[in-house]
Amino acid sequence: MSVADADDIVVRRHRRILELARQTGSVSVEALASQLGVTPQTVRRDLNILASRSMLSRVHGGAVITSGVDNLDHDARGQVAAEAKAAIGAAVARIVPNGASLFINIGTTTEAMARALVNHRDLLVVTNNFNVVDILVDQPSIEVIAAGGRVRPGDRAIVGALAMDFVRAFKVDIALIGASAVDPDGTLFDFDVDEVRVAQTIIAHARSTILGVDRTKFGRAAPVRIAGLDAIDHFVTDRLDDADLAAACAAADVHVIETEAS
Repeated sequence: MSVADADDIVVRRHRRILELARQTGSVSVEALASQLGVTPQTVRRDLNILASRSMLSRVHGGAVITSGVDNLDHDARGQVAAEAKAAIGAAVARIVPNGASLFINIGTTTEAMARALVNHRDLLVVTNNFNVVDILVDQPSIEVIAAGGRVRPGDRAIVGALAMDFVRAFKVDIALIGASAVDPDGTLFDFDVDEVRVAQTIIAHARSTILGVDRTKFGRAAPVRIAGLDAIDHFVTDRLDDADLAAACAAADVHVIETEAS
């Protein structure tokens, strides 16, 4: 095989990887190796090349279509790790007692948590997420209070100073939050400053905090710091296979729940 032919094969493979990533928002090394008929090592090399060209962002076990400064749109995010998010939501629901007061923050993972809570009794839910309002508002045993403020059209999130002032009027039992990125040291990040400021206010006005993130968020890049692990009581994920992050959770005495743990 000539060098030109080999280069052409690589170009076609890269094009196919990008097509698959755009369909679902993310790709995994294992799935790509199977679909493309190459080794995982080849896939990792391809993903690193595409990431170096800012065409993908590398995450633990694969890559996502996003940059370090812009998030995917809401619908695309909802397709990424959808089964993992549903399992995370169910695990969170198992540790939320009936009769609790809750904040539920912005994000497709927190929306999965809300869906898992529909059969709970006597909940008070305060949220800055209109998608959460839609999920819970018709449940007779759940009282829903929506924050006021500017509504972001892309994901129907309520952000900004008015939302922060609204949150400060409450002190709830549990905050249910997500994050767009988690560093190996456990620092949580997101993309929007206004969104992060509301999240920080939510954490400050809850007696305990449950974080739900799937493993595609581990090692991902996002520019705005939310908090460290000292702000988190329960860390719920599909699989915590990042040794540094697991060690950071242990050092911070954070209770870890893995939905895929045997």
